[in-house]
Amino acid sequence: MTRPQAEARAHVLAVDFAARDGHGLCAELLPELVGLDEWGYPVLRSSAVPAELLPHARRAVAACPVMALRLNRAPAPPPERPPSRGTAAQRPTVSH
Repeated sequence: MTRPQAEARAHVLAVDFAARDGHGLCAELLPELVGLDEWGYPVLRSSAVPAELLPHARRAVAACPVMALRLNRAPAPPPERPPSRGTAAQRPTVSH
């Protein structure tokens, strides 16, 4: 995975729907990812932040007057584990 691909998966946007106030500043600063509903409240077009938009996302989050827009680190996917050996379903039965 290249660094830009890793950065793209590293951040996600979230909207605190209780805190939003309908200013619409985040949609002006980040129209690629944030739109407005018919009442002027922010709605996310996508929560994943591409690497090339990360600086703009940070600026939009910092400029939100009610801190309704948040930028979070995406949770890391769980590591792949090999199937465990010796589970009851995999053990051969021995008949005597």
